[in-house]
Amino acid sequence: MRTPQDVLAPLTDSALFLTLTVRPGHEAAAHDFLPALDGLVGSVAFPHPGEDLHCVLGISSDAWDRLLSGPRPAHLHPFRAIAGDRHTAPATPGDLFLHLRSARPYPCFELARRVVAELGPAAEVVDAVHGFRYFDRRDLLGFVDGTANPTGGDAAACALVGDDDPAFAGGSYLVVQKYLHDLDAWTAKPVEDREAAVGRRMLENIEIPDDRKASDSHVALTTITDPDGTEREIVRDNMPFGSIARGEYGTYFAGYAADPSVTERMLTRMFVGDPPGNTDRLLEVSTAVTGGLFFAPPAAVLADPPPLPASAAREETPEPARGAPAASLGIGGLRDHL
Repeated sequence: MRTPQDVLAPLTDSALFLTLTVRPGHEAAAHDFLPALDGLVGSVAFPHPGEDLHCVLGISSDAWDRLLSGPRPAHLHPFRAIAGDRHTAPATPGDLFLHLRSARPYPCFELARRVVAELGPAAEVVDAVHGFRYFDRRDLLGFVDGTANPTGGDAAACALVGDDDPAFAGGSYLVVQKYLHDLDAWTAKPVEDREAAVGRRMLENIEIPDDRKASDSHVALTTITDPDGTEREIVRDNMPFGSIARGEYGTYFAGYAADPSVTERMLTRMFVGDPPGNTDRLLEVSTAVTGGLFFAPPAAVLADPPPLPASAAREETPEPARGAPAASLGIGGLRDHL
């Protein structure tokens, strides 16, 4: 197996989730960015070794076809929106996704700033979310997040592609979603109702026994078991985020898996229900507003990527002349806040 990116890096106290689209005609610049990323990470991380800076880059299905020739990861496809009778998991734009993690916020901020500067007009920032560790690793709903993550060799087996796709062994499929919470509605519920919705005790962080766990609890619906009894797991690195000014409070879900169908089964059970209609109680107060599927290739693929497809021109699309009207003024764009 080739060396993976920092998919299995330890949980940190700060994160930044950066989603970009590649502008048509700028595929060559985006392709050249892939091997340059390692140097950008080193330029920020090396002078500050105690900050534990890590970066994972994911590439969407559409972007893979635009930027890279040759074989594709076996299970890479566009994120499939999921629409149940009451809840929807939308698919939203994104060609490149960067998951930045560090002990404190400033290395993530600085690396994101350098990434955007390196890409320049080749890419547009469509979302940038700063995550933070909250109290004793709790989410904004008050529950410890990530307790059930696999560890050690089990984590690698769950998150990293193996010999079934040897050209991409060491890579990982990353599904990301941004959820917004209605905290007023949530905190108005009795603690017992909140625990039933999650499937865990809030204070003790202990899972409710199966014989007393609600079938529509989050834990019950995201526990995936094969017909032979094998439990299928993913590695989560969720983070709380929020904006006091906008009144937005949520959880950014980032799930790594060796096979994206495991994560997709979890989401289908949450949004459609199992059986249909028996949907995740958390969705009564949590709304998914973004959704994307990316492949984080092994580090060697980024260091020496396959050539551009023949259909991708090396010529860059010229920028509008100074003073000429642009297609968008970008007022209030997320890029302005990096």
